[in-house]
Amino acid sequence: MPATYVKEDTITDAEAVKKAYKPSHPGLFEIVYAEGSFNSQLVASKDFNKDEVICVIEGTTPGPKKYTTVQVSRDLHIELNSDLVFLNHSCDPSVSLDTDKMQLIAAKDIKKGDPLTFFYPSSEWEMDQPFPCWCGAQKCSKSIQGAKFLSTETMDRYFVASHIAELLKERGPDAAVAPSQK
Repeated sequence: MPATYVKEDTITDAEAVKKAYKPSHPGLFEIVYAEGSFNSQLVASKDFNKDEVICVIEGTTPGPKKYTTVQVSRDLHIELNSDLVFLNHSCDPSVSLDTDKMQLIAAKDIKKGDPLTFFYPSSEWEMDQPFPCWCGAQKCSKSIQGAKFLSTETMDRYFVASHIAELLKERGPDAAVAPSQK
């Protein structure tokens, strides 16, 4: 696995990028490249059963907080250095990113070709680059800024990393900060 993994934000020739692509986890998942900005996605290369460990997360490196990193403790972010950097967000996620065990786990039954997505606030207290959510889930959060900005009721619907659970407990049950108070 490379020391750093470059995620191309804007793709103008998806076919050329695909030809140069070398999967980090062959047989488990692959990147579907799409032209434009932030349009590529990670999809399953096979079926996975709910609660199945899809892969162990290894080869990570510490890095400064930015949109490609994952928060793994109160003050540490890591670069995934693999295809996992293409896990997109969903308010109805197909996977859980367990940063305590460093595992990617199926949150529901997944079929070959299904997008692999996780709920970003499950590991992120405050996002480096908040964004509007268009996932279309029935209980979509609409704005993804991090767990800090969501109600305890919302966060209770998801698997959350232990550092997020601790921060939510310290914050208290009804102390979600409104986006305008940021």
